[in-house]
Amino acid sequence: MSGKKRLSYRDIGEDILRRIAKRVWEPGALIPGEQALAAEFGCSRATVNRALQDLARAGILERRRKAGTRVSLNPVREARFVIPLVRHEIEAKGAEYGYRLLGCETAKAGKAVGDRLGLDKSARMLHVRCLHLADGAPYQYEDRWINPDAVPDARNAPFETVSPNEWLVTNAPFSRAEFVFRAARAGVEEAAQLELPEGEAVFVAERLTWLADKPVTFVRMVHPPSHRIVTKL
Repeated sequence: MSGKKRLSYRDIGEDILRRIAKRVWEPGALIPGEQALAAEFGCSRATVNRALQDLARAGILERRRKAGTRVSLNPVREARFVIPLVRHEIEAKGAEYGYRLLGCETAKAGKAVGDRLGLDKSARMLHVRCLHLADGAPYQYEDRWINPDAVPDARNAPFETVSPNEWLVTNAPFSRAEFVFRAARAGVEEAAQLELPEGEAVFVAERLTWLADKPVTFVRMVHPPSHRIVTKL
């Protein structure tokens, strides 16, 4: 490594995140051991260990003694706030889950979405709208934007049969997230899909995720006014 920049554990962590994002290592894959990575990066095993520990704490990797380090199948299950699967929420209430794809197309982010994700308003993104149902009744209207530069496989995802919520939890790791919960009034399409009067009060949850410095997705989830969130610690 003479004459080369000495890599920090953050540099190594970012490189590992890039490989996961590009599917060099897919969910569930066993990654090289500390000794092999240290040789590749030209650094000590302690530096590699610190990078892997940080990614494990973020839920990106799973580390087990004598079993090695794997890319998490559910990349956020060890995060303090777990990304829920809407299907599981509904089934946990004893209701039958239903899903309806309303629209899926490539479109410009626009100023509002671009500002939230730190992208230019002309950035091309995948725009997916769908409805989740409980026993046939509207449960959640999902309006989601996905950055194909961060998740290229999303272009060919089977959103006709699998919700973007469920597909992304399995296929799109992230390193940080932002959550917003607020009250709002239903817009025209939201009201129509949730079978509510236009302007009715609704419960809105918004979530943004990033992989390193690259935005992954922005989603707005709209629920009827009776919806509530229960968190157990």
